[in-house]
Amino acid sequence: MAQLSPLLKQATPVLAERGEGVYLYDTEGRRHLDFTAGIGVTNTGHCHPRVVEAAQKQVGTLIHGQYTTVMHEPLLRLTEALGEVLPEGLDSLFYLNSGSEAVEAAVRLARHATGRQNIVVFHGSFHGRTMGAAALTTAGTKFRAGIGPLMPGAAIAPFPQAFRYGWSEEEATRFALRELDYLLVTASPASDTAAFVVEPVLGEGGYIPAPPAFLEGLRERADRHGILLIVDEVQTGFGRTGEFWGHEHSAARPDVLITAKGLASGFPLSAIAAPTALMEKARPGSQGGTYGGNAVSCAAALATLRVVQDEDLVGNAARQGARLSDGLRKVAADHPSIGDVRGLGLMQASEFTTPDGEPDADTAQRAHKAAADRGLLLLTCGAYGNVVRMIPPLIVTEEQIDDGLALWSAAVADATG
Repeated sequence: MAQLSPLLKQATPVLAERGEGVYLYDTEGRRHLDFTAGIGVTNTGHCHPRVVEAAQKQVGTLIHGQYTTVMHEPLLRLTEALGEVLPEGLDSLFYLNSGSEAVEAAVRLARHATGRQNIVVFHGSFHGRTMGAAALTTAGTKFRAGIGPLMPGAAIAPFPQAFRYGWSEEEATRFALRELDYLLVTASPASDTAAFVVEPVLGEGGYIPAPPAFLEGLRERADRHGILLIVDEVQTGFGRTGEFWGHEHSAARPDVLITAKGLASGFPLSAIAAPTALMEKARPGSQGGTYGGNAVSCAAALATLRVVQDEDLVGNAARQGARLSDGLRKVAADHPSIGDVRGLGLMQASEFTTPDGEPDADTAQRAHKAAADRGLLLLTCGAYGNVVRMIPPLIVTEEQIDDGLALWSAAVADATG
């Protein structure tokens, strides 16, 4: 009898039967408040009626139109609609299935366009599990151990993790940019560096927002040295942080933008966006794929975008994110085991530490489990597994935020008592 790989460990004990809005229902009929959103995927909530309707209609007309063989209307309509929300000048799109694929496509484009090999990433980064993306991932050794040699040409610079260093945000930013300058004259010469790849908020690395001055410093150095700035918006895009794109909390603008997760409300779809003049520098045959730009996924993505716009989900993410952050800080004030609360919009995290400031994964795991037992679904992250993150759908209401905070407060009390 076949079975799932034993390496596929579920973060919660839930056997989901159906989803509705911010809730998942298990096979026994129990309702769970889902503050995981499928790892930041179901931004419009589970089974939003407009997304369901669009997908159902498309399934009945055309399921698969391979986009290098034939063209189809959902792909063209989505591309036109994304032009309304993409940063100015990023007017050319290439569609794929997953975030990892999109990251590798962006790297391929950067190397073709610049004629350079090296890619600079930052400590705590997560860009995927495929071989090329894993070489760019430093959120934990589990993503890259035992599979070497990895793709050559990846250089790693510090990320301004202020809490980890025990510094102010300004001090951490100055340090990270100074070390990047040092890297460019030691390990990865600027003349050999094709791109910087950065997340506006570290995802698996611990939900650490990049200070605006850091992203702006990357932009300045990219311009100075002829390096491309690639922003990985796989988790931060489509309103998650309270701006449509996570990098918009700064004045920095990317040369290449990567999107996935929230793009299609659960249907597999990713994309990279770049100026046409840059995209044209990719070599013939370097872009393609069997399922990229799938018609049903594109129809769902177009419906997702319209829901985000029509229901002001970006604004709601900012408002409810502030409410969630304030509530998490109040819980932390009553529990010294929570050393830090941070995030942007509806991308918030609590980091657990011991009395001497060391990572405390055990307490984090107990709090995570206690929350699930009470009906609140969460995820952990961070190199040490001591960070509990909250990623509610962007449709979440004040009442649901308050319900989640009440359950979280009780779970932390269970874990620390």
